[in-house]
Amino acid sequence: MNIEKLAETLKVLGDPTRLQIVAMLNIRDLCVCELVPMFSISQPAISRHLSRLRSVELVKETRKGMWVYYSLNRQKLEEVGFSLSHLPDMTERLNELRVKGALPECK
Repeated sequence: MNIEKLAETLKVLGDPTRLQIVAMLNIRDLCVCELVPMFSISQPAISRHLSRLRSVELVKETRKGMWVYYSLNRQKLEEVGFSLSHLPDMTERLNELRVKGALPECK
């Protein structure tokens, strides 16, 4: 996962409600009607949060009759964790900035 995509995913996860939804979906698949009573927000607001989670592929949806169930995309969540534990080595970039005099000497 490139750093821009990782940053966007982390932005989405930075919302407390979305993080709680992810935690609940870690237990089991849920439909919006099950999520609404768990929060003090409306059904459309829950749907918007789910939409944001879907936009970065953290959540998948499955239609069962007239209901839509949401599940955690565990593979994507693992990819985020892997990306965080393998951030790029920025040593060369820091050295370039130091040589150019772009880094202040902090003492």
